Amino acid sequence: MSLPPSYGLYDEVEMKRPHPCFARSKRFQIVRVGADIKILCLGCGNVMMIDRDKFNGKIKKVIAHHPGPLVPGSSDQ
Repeated sequence: MSLPPSYGLYDEVEMKRPHPCFARSKRFQIVRVGADIKILCLGCGNVMMIDRDKFNGKIKKVIAHHPGPLVPGSSDQ
């Protein structure tokens, strides 16, 4: 079993499957790190919590590290 990529607060990540929103985005931003991971869909702005084990299985890669939160729906990053 491979190790998940290292991630931190406000990192932009790509998931294996798209969010079922109108944007079908695979890009999310981590907004809380703990026993659970809270992620923000960068397509529609929906926030969801996933436990760390499930998140580690669903993450594909870390796209970028950001100093603060991003604005959902903007594609100029």
